[in-house]
Amino acid sequence: MTGPERSNRIDAGDVVLAAPVLATLTPLRRAVLPDLAGIGRPGHIALTFDDGPDRRSTPHFLKVLAEHDVRATFFLLGSMLRLDPALGRELVDAGHEVAVHGWHHRMLLRRRAAATYDDIARARDLVATASGALPRWYRPPYGVLTTAGLRACGRLGLTPVLWTAWGRDWEARATPDTILRTVTRPLVGGGTVLLHDSDCTSAAGSWRRTLGALPGLIEWAAARRLTLGPLREHAVVGQ
Repeated sequence: MTGPERSNRIDAGDVVLAAPVLATLTPLRRAVLPDLAGIGRPGHIALTFDDGPDRRSTPHFLKVLAEHDVRATFFLLGSMLRLDPALGRELVDAGHEVAVHGWHHRMLLRRRAAATYDDIARARDLVATASGALPRWYRPPYGVLTTAGLRACGRLGLTPVLWTAWGRDWEARATPDTILRTVTRPLVGGGTVLLHDSDCTSAAGSWRRTLGALPGLIEWAAARRLTLGPLREHAVVGQ
């Protein structure tokens, strides 16, 4: 797709907007930018996965989720979906929601405005074509949203959303137990969970540990009478 006029420098506004949404500032994001953080109705937790789809791993997540009758939102990388477009359709056919994580997993601060638009647009178009579902959500790699990214979302009809809790499941030292403890420690009703169904940008084999933590997360939510589900059922603030 043709993007806006190219620039050879990063706009200072990009840094200003990105600062409060860095992944390391999740508590601040929850307090100041609840819409972007993904805060929804109190009885619901949005379950989201990044970096797929991956034929080696994603079907295992689909199996566990089906066994527990849980649906989720999968933020897909265009570069991964291109390798297995049919898997995008399988996600939708299984009742899950598909969303956009960009084409390449690169921080937006390192991209010009035109490249940012092209990356998001290219991924959005493939997600829509492969899955048969027009995506609604966008999550920037590393949780850094720039001015250019925000403008691209506006042009493409996408709503940016991040998370309120993560499992740090990409780390080589992570285990199912540490992932579960890390993700549930700050988690309350209305929150959005970030996990990964692929290790394409993480430690090799990390998805297996995430998969091992998933039943425990489902049980944790059930014990607190919280419903796990996709963002489309989350009633994100302002949506």
